[in-house]
Formats: sequence, C-alpha cells, structure tokens
Amino acid sequence: MPASPSTARAINDRVALRLLQQEGPLTAGQLKQLTGLSRPTVADLVERLTAAGLIEVVGESGEQRRGPNARLYGIVADRAHLAALDVRTEGVSVVVSDLLGRELARASVPIADDTGTGPAVEQAVTLVERAAKEAGAERLHTVGVGAPGLIDPATGELRDSSGLPEWHRRLVAALQERLPARVIVENETNLAALAEQRDGAARDRDTFVLLWLGHGTGAAVVLDGRLRRGASGGTGEIGFLPVPGTSTLPSATDCEGGFHSLAGSAAIAELAAGHGLVATAVSPGEPEAAALVRQAVATLSSPSASPSPSPSPSPSASSGADRFLSALADRLAIGAASVVAVLDPGCVVLGGEVGQVGGEVLAARVGERLARMSPLPVEVRASALGGGAVLRGALLTARESAQDDLFAPRSR
Repeated sequence: MPASPSTARAINDRVALRLLQQEGPLTAGQLKQLTGLSRPTVADLVERLTAAGLIEVVGESGEQRRGPNARLYGIVADRAHLAALDVRTEGVSVVVSDLLGRELARASVPIADDTGTGPAVEQAVTLVERAAKEAGAERLHTVGVGAPGLIDPATGELRDSSGLPEWHRRLVAALQERLPARVIVENETNLAALAEQRDGAARDRDTFVLLWLGHGTGAAVVLDGRLRRGASGGTGEIGFLPVPGTSTLPSATDCEGGFHSLAGSAAIAELAAGHGLVATAVSPGEPEAAALVRQAVATLSSPSASPSPSPSPSPSASSGADRFLSALADRLAIGAASVVAVLDPGCVVLGGEVGQVGGEVLAARVGERLARMSPLPVEVRASALGGGAVLRGALLTARESAQDDLFAPRSR
C-alpha cells in the first residue's frame, strides 16, 4: 500500500536528517540530489525541520554560481546534550558532547578500593553533573554507560557479578534518579567493539572479534554487522575460558584458572618480570601490562635509542623484550584460537590498552601463531583506539539513541 502523505513526510524528514548527520551541512540542492526528491518536497521538509528546531542555517555554500550563494543547513547541535561514562573498578571517566558528538567537556575521578558504596556513587554522579555544567548543558538527553560485567538482555540492567564493586550497580540507579536523562548501560568490551568498527581498526569489517586486553580480559563478537550478546548477555566472557598453562580451572564465581590467568594485566606483569622487564605507567590508571608491552615494543623498535624514562637498552634487554613478547603472543593465541575455531570471524582485533601499545609488533606475532594453530584464515589487527574505545563507544550509543528519539516521526 502507498504511504499516506503524513507517513511519506516523516520518512523524507528522517532521510534528510540522517544525510545531514552523515555528510554534514548541505544545501537544499544537495539534499534534492542525494534524496532524489523534488525541489518543492525538499523545500517543504526544510521548512518543517527548521520550524521543529532540528536544523538551522549554518552558512552559505562556496560554489561558483550566479546569484546569491545557497544556504547551508545543518543539524542543531545543541538541541540535545549527551554524556558517556567509562566505569572501571578504579574510577570513572566522563565525556559530554552535543548532538553531533562534538566533545564539550571531559573529566575523571579515581575511586579507591576502600571507598564505601554511597561515597563512590556520589563521587561518580557529581563528576557527571560537573562535566555537564562545564559543557553548558542545562540537562542531558541521554547517558551511555560502559561497565564491566554482564548486562541483562531482557532489562538492559547491569547484573550482580562477583568480583565487581557494588557501587557499579548502584551508580546506574543513581544516575536515573538524579539526571532527567535516558541512561543506557552496555558492557565495556561491547562498546569498544562498536567504536573500533565505526572509527577504529575494524572499519572495513562487518564480522570480527575484539579481544579486550586491559586490566582484565574479555571479548566482543560482531557478526554480520550486529553485536551479539548471547542468551544471558555473557557472550565474550573469555576470562572464564579454560586454557592450558594454568594451575587450576575457573569456577562459576572466579575466572582464576581461565584465560584471565594468562592474559590479565597482573599475569602479563608477572610474565614480564620473569624476562627482566620493568616499566612505569605513562598515565594514571594505565594497566601495568600496557606500560610493560609499550616498553618491550620500544626496546625492539629502537635498540640504540633510550625510550624514556628507562636507560638505553642493552643487547640482553632487547633479547628479554623479544622473549617476553613472544611468550605473550603464545598466550594470546591460545585464547584467540578458541574463538576463531568456534566463530570463524576472519578478523581479531587486539583491543584495550595492551592491544593498542602492542601495535603491529604484537599483532603480527599473534597472527603468525594463529596461522599455525588454525586452518581458518584470520587477520589479527592492533586496536586503533585502545582504552579510549569504551568512552567512544558509549558516546556513539548515546548519540544514536538520542537521534532516534529526536528524529523519530511525530504525529501530525
């Protein structure tokens, strides 16, 4: 059946808004060309969207043409403000942006292990409120939250997980109570995968697995362009994967003895110490493993240089760095091979802080081992976004949700 006039107008409006989101400011003539709509139809939708406060004139085109330059229309960026949170066991980071995703404020706060649940929640919520104020946002439309643990696929809520602070779950409720905003919670590794697919190492892939390597371990699975969460939201809990090389087996409440025991930050630090490596974190909250991998890669890449703050590496140091990275690649390949055998993703992204600083040096070593272990072709890539992928993914999720709401067809 043909669409009614009101439905057709709503569809046209949404198409135009998506084009303005993707392409940036456009003239009415460019909208006509890109949508295939008639000039009067485009003129009508521009008038409607302007009256609704969704678009505005943001300049003039620079095209060489007779008469006055054509007006450029763009989305009203401050129609809504968004926030993204990266919730870690050791603290919280927040970014506030406009509707187009332009960053307006950024802040973080450490939260000590011995901080009580109430004070920890208050610190985190206050951080968001201050960042919003700094950004000039009277209210937030949508807040995207990335947190470790399982997200209930039925309710979208963070499930109670052993080993994670109680304030994580309380924080979501507090944000919903204190902020007049929609709050969306997603597993941190899933958000990192969305960011790597949109802006990072997996831009050309609609099927891939992100192997998260930071303080802990995890995985995110994207198949045919869709993030897969599983029946209980637990897809990618690779830290619990039983693997050879550990002294015990994981349990339902503790991933010790699983892949986490080989590839978590503490395990990597212990491995590095066995090869005589030491390093200092370059930023607060950076996993010790990331500093060690960065040091090892720098030592191999520039054996005659002095990667600050360490002294010039000796031949024995270069040898130790080489053996350390090889041993680490052996460990990572064990977990990656299990994922590849089951999912055949064609691409594995080494994500998180460790994956990013390991770069092509570590990715190539893991790829070589996978080629020997698996008959399935797989490309191993280094993360382009590192630990920042969680915030980026949370912001993308918040922006998509807000735009879906604001751009939705309205009853007329």
